[in-house]
Order: sequence, then structure tokens, then C-alpha cells
Amino acid sequence: MAGTIKKFLVSHQLKGSLDYLLQNQQTFLVIEAKNEDLERGFVQLAIELIALDQWIESDQTILHGAISTGNIWQFGQFDRQSRQVTQDIDLYRVPADLDNLLRILVTILE
Repeated sequence: MAGTIKKFLVSHQLKGSLDYLLQNQQTFLVIEAKNEDLERGFVQLAIELIALDQWIESDQTILHGAISTGNIWQFGQFDRQSRQVTQDIDLYRVPADLDNLLRILVTILE
């Protein structure tokens, strides 16, 4: 279901549309940073990962995600057992960090 808009309803507080949800053996969520605001975008990513945890049926223990402006990417993950969101402090810029960015994306989706 790569690149499709997927609506979800977990509760009246957790509902909406996902920007991009990639699924195979792993689940990977990409959120567009509105107005290039990575800080607010990461909060949105964290909330959507928590909602996604309740919405999907999977044995996957870690849900991965990224926030992106298109030129800048930042990764995060949600540990479903400890209920903790982790934010990667590194930012990956396109095209300067494209090799590293693609390596991370391939590793997550393998």
C-alpha cells in the first residue's frame, strides 16, 4: 500500500489520514513536515506511530517512521513493548546525505 492515503480511526482522539505508509514485514510511516517545521512534525509522527500501534495487527515490536521536508529527513521509532518513542538526533539532507538516507531506508524495510 505504498504511497496511498490510508484513513484510520483508533478513537475519537486518534483519527486521521496517514501521509505515506509502507508495509511488508516491517511498517514504515513517513510524515510530511508542514511548513518545514521538524519539531512539530516529529510530535505528529510520534502521535501517529502510537495510533498505528493500536490500529495494525502485527508481531512487529518496533514501528519505524520518518519526518521529512523533502530535502531533510529525520527518523524515529516506537517500541511497542516499552511504549517509548525514540527520536534520531541526526538529520539527513538530500542530496548531501543521500547514500546514508537510502541505506537507512533499505535497512528498515528489509
